[in-house]
Amino acid sequence: MDRPDRIALLLSLLAILVTYFITEKIFEGIPHLEDEIAYVWQGDAIAQGKLTLPSPPHPHSFLVPFVVDYEGQRFGKYPLGWPALLGIGIRLGVRPWLNPLLAGLGVWLTYRLGQKIFGNLVGLLAAGLTLTSPFFLMNSGSLLSHPFGLVLSAAFALAWIDNFIEKPPVPRWMLTLTAGLSLGLLALTRPLTAVAVAFPFVFHGIYLLVRGDRGTRLHLLGTSLLAVAAGALTLLWQYAVTGDPFLNPYTLWWPYDMIGFGPGIGRAEGGHSLHQAYLNTRFSLRTGVRDLFGWGTVSWLFLPFGLLAVIWRRNWRALLVGLVFPSLVLFYSAYWVGAWLFGPRYYYEGLFSLTLFTAAGIAWLAGWPVAPGEAWHVYQGWKRLRPLLVYSVVLFLVLGNLIYYTPIRLQGMHALYGMERADLQPFQTPEAQQLTPALIIVHPERWMDYGVLLELEDPFLDTPFIFVYTRGARADANVARDFPDRAIYHYYPPGEPYTFYTAPKP
Repeated sequence: MDRPDRIALLLSLLAILVTYFITEKIFEGIPHLEDEIAYVWQGDAIAQGKLTLPSPPHPHSFLVPFVVDYEGQRFGKYPLGWPALLGIGIRLGVRPWLNPLLAGLGVWLTYRLGQKIFGNLVGLLAAGLTLTSPFFLMNSGSLLSHPFGLVLSAAFALAWIDNFIEKPPVPRWMLTLTAGLSLGLLALTRPLTAVAVAFPFVFHGIYLLVRGDRGTRLHLLGTSLLAVAAGALTLLWQYAVTGDPFLNPYTLWWPYDMIGFGPGIGRAEGGHSLHQAYLNTRFSLRTGVRDLFGWGTVSWLFLPFGLLAVIWRRNWRALLVGLVFPSLVLFYSAYWVGAWLFGPRYYYEGLFSLTLFTAAGIAWLAGWPVAPGEAWHVYQGWKRLRPLLVYSVVLFLVLGNLIYYTPIRLQGMHALYGMERADLQPFQTPEAQQLTPALIIVHPERWMDYGVLLELEDPFLDTPFIFVYTRGARADANVARDFPDRAIYHYYPPGEPYTFYTAPKP
């Protein structure tokens, strides 16, 4: 391992530690979004070897967001990839470490991609930019699936480049296996993302089919078959949970939650439209530009110069990697809703496109190497100001982000929606534990006051406390009758967090 590799490894280890700190101190290791709650529910079930569970009595009273009840069975709406990995983490007791570990791997793969395409310097710059990105840090500290998707996307791109462009550093069958399974697992995790990530490589694959040799065609076929086989497990999963391989569980929660355009798709009158796609995309990009590097509205500053560096050097292989991000933007325009809270997270799996091209733009402007094996230029006289000026601008922007933007942005995510670990403490006191086993009928002011408590409940409803979302006195009484072995208490968060009533308040 040479010096650049050692530096990249240190950056990767730092990414693990920093994002774990964010996991524990900002997000407190608990779900906040409905997506995260559903992922954890699915992970808990899979950790015990279950894809579905019998629906509980009065399922509407045992509300879990994005966990559906269909034909007597309860299951999460999300494809199997991330919940399965989360289930392994839960079984091993390392749930809070999963996304930080994936974050470290994502930084390393970003470096390796940059090293292959642009050389050591750009790879290191891209890894460093990734580590300082608020967009990267927020998502890596969450329980969302995007860090896993970023690793799979980068692994696919790296294996493809090694297999079909570079001289293979390892046996080609290993690269074929890695590329095919990475793309297939991405399809099993985020299907639309996998299609978007693969899209630029499809055109290269067609070119290889026409111009490549027999061995190249065989490895291309192997990559494609592996990706399709792994991705097709989504249909098998849909059959296992719904009985119909083509019934998307998303539509069991919201019938309009589909991809495409026209009536019945999305919540807008008349369905999702090209105009709405334009508005969503513009909103996602505008709100996300600050989160990219924390440089205000100039986070894109060096991207055009990175593109110029690619065109100037005719580094066409870099375009494969660079096109992943715009491909994600294009394909997600067909989804009826945008994303902004964690940045434009639907585009997260293409983050390396932006960090690599930004790093290449910085290096090109400074006169530093932007190709593997390129020698450093020695500048004389006033020309020495060129790299110094670029370095000073980048340092100013990065320090401004680390000192000002990122701390404020992250602190704004603490206790998101008012949900924090302190909300669980009333149930962890010795006095509360003496009440168990108990069924708690929650009378929340907001849905989140109930949702945060689901961290103390598993899908099997055999935890010391299980929680009911109140549906009125009659419905609550019916639920209570179905659990004769549990004490019944009524709970009124957030105003009375340590008070448990044996009867509902008037």
